[in-house]
Parts: sequence; structure tokens; C-alpha cells
Amino acid sequence: MKLILASASPRRTELLKSLGLQFDVMPTGVAERDEHPTSFHDLAIHNAQVKAHDVAVRHPDALVLGADTIVVLGNEVFGKPSDLDDARRMLRSLSGQGHSVITGVCLICRAENRERVFTVETRVRFRELAEADIEQYLDAVDVLDKAGAYAIQEGPPIVAGIEGSYSNVIGLPLERLAAELCEFGIAAGSERH
Repeated sequence: MKLILASASPRRTELLKSLGLQFDVMPTGVAERDEHPTSFHDLAIHNAQVKAHDVAVRHPDALVLGADTIVVLGNEVFGKPSDLDDARRMLRSLSGQGHSVITGVCLICRAENRERVFTVETRVRFRELAEADIEQYLDAVDVLDKAGAYAIQEGPPIVAGIEGSYSNVIGLPLERLAAELCEFGIAAGSERH
């Protein structure tokens, strides 16, 4: 079965490649929600489904993978910052705090009438950031396309620790995803990280 990643994220592409899989990349232009009436997990799943369904309509014989990663501090969702001032606000808020990174995943094959959705949550704790740390980080990392205005794998170290899946914080929970893909007959290669 052909696998399609419904994402423009270069990080998700690299993560999926690390599983040793062959796949096509087809970004969507669908609008994502930034709030949901029931839960943060439902918000991440909703956005992942919208992306996956958009591509699956055009490619019904393929298995389409849609994902959405959100950063949650208290009751606030930190999506992609609108500009550098918004990024500064997010990093100041996250400084010294523990927060959740939730990725919603949707796997759908319309021809087989099969759909699987799930979320993975990782707890992340930032170290205390001075204004100089924030400016150094913003100089080193292009944060405008990253939820929460940070990338755990890039730039000066701002994360003090995590509990859970590291790859989830980057954008795809590889451990759970590999198991779910097996249910659709797609086995990850020996390159899994």
C-alpha cells in the first residue's frame, strides 16, 4: 500500500524517513483550528484528521498520514507564533515551566474504509530563560513554523528534561506510529530510531 504524508513539515518528513519507509509528501492547505470545545487531545486529532482527509479524498487507495502537534501550558494552546514578538511571549511563558506536547495522528485508507486516530502526550520542562537566552535562541532557530516557538532538536539548549517520546516533541511519535503502521501492513525498516 502506498503511504502519503499529508504535511509540509520537513521535520515530519525526516522522522518518517528514519523508520526506513518509502512515502510521498503531499502538503495540504487546510485551515487548522486553534481551540476545541472538548479537549486538547481532540483538537490535535481534529487537525490531523482534516489534513489526512483532504489528501485521502484525492488518493483513496493510499494510506494517508496526517498529524498535528500542539504545545499546551495550563489552559493555553501555543500554536505557531504569528511573529517574533509572539515567539518571545511564548518562550517567556514557557521559561521554567512544565508543559505538554500533544501530537494527534490520523491514518486513513478510504478504499479499505479504515481509519485510526490516536494522540501521544510528552511532558517537557524548560529551564529558566533570561531575556538574553531568548534572543540567542531566536537568532539561532527559525521559530515561526514551530508550535510553541521552539524545536527541541535545534539551537541552544532550552529544555531541562522530558517525560515520554522525544520524537513526539519534534512532530511524530515514532514508537506508537510504527506499531500503528504495522496494523495497516506497513512495517518500519531496520533504521528505526
